[in-house]
Amino acid sequence: MSSSNREFIYRRLHSLLGVIPVGGFLIIHLSVNWFATRGVEEYNRAAAFMEALPFRYVLEALFIFLPLIFHAVYGLYIAFQARNNTSNFSYFRNWMFRLQRITGVLVLIFVTWHVWETRVAAAFGAEVNFNMMEEIVANPAALIAYIIGITATTFHFANGLWSFAITWGITVSPKSQRIATFVTMGIFAALTFVGIRSILAFVGV
Repeated sequence: MSSSNREFIYRRLHSLLGVIPVGGFLIIHLSVNWFATRGVEEYNRAAAFMEALPFRYVLEALFIFLPLIFHAVYGLYIAFQARNNTSNFSYFRNWMFRLQRITGVLVLIFVTWHVWETRVAAAFGAEVNFNMMEEIVANPAALIAYIIGITATTFHFANGLWSFAITWGITVSPKSQRIATFVTMGIFAALTFVGIRSILAFVGV
């Protein structure tokens, strides 16, 4: 297989994994976090349900962590070899291209920290519940980091959907791509609201 064919396949796989299953998991995760807005018991019940899923560790490895690692590693390769031209051509899509790369790096840092604070802690016996998140975001710096991380993540996913639609031939015409821009920005706004509203629930806001 030639290097150009490998590159084509890797980019297709990178795009696909960013939506399925990583993007799907993001939506599920935000949905579970939304239960925090309904109170401690509701959130703990939702979190306990996710923790009690059969074959959870296998599912997490196969459908979350392995796809996420590939998407992140190849995404870094794309980010650092990409040629950003916003200084010369400040068009909307050029800025979206640059922001996609910047948020990709931010998301990788945020997710690594979030996994360390929650999943790794849980592996050592900590209980994933409302109190855990409440203690984490009690630190104002951590709360700000979560808000930035959530926003970067939802933007990266929503803007990635726009690229996904082009990569897979869903939006071919300029008109369909303009429509996709409004749709994906709407998705970004909705998911960001859910994410930030949920994290603020842990500090009683």
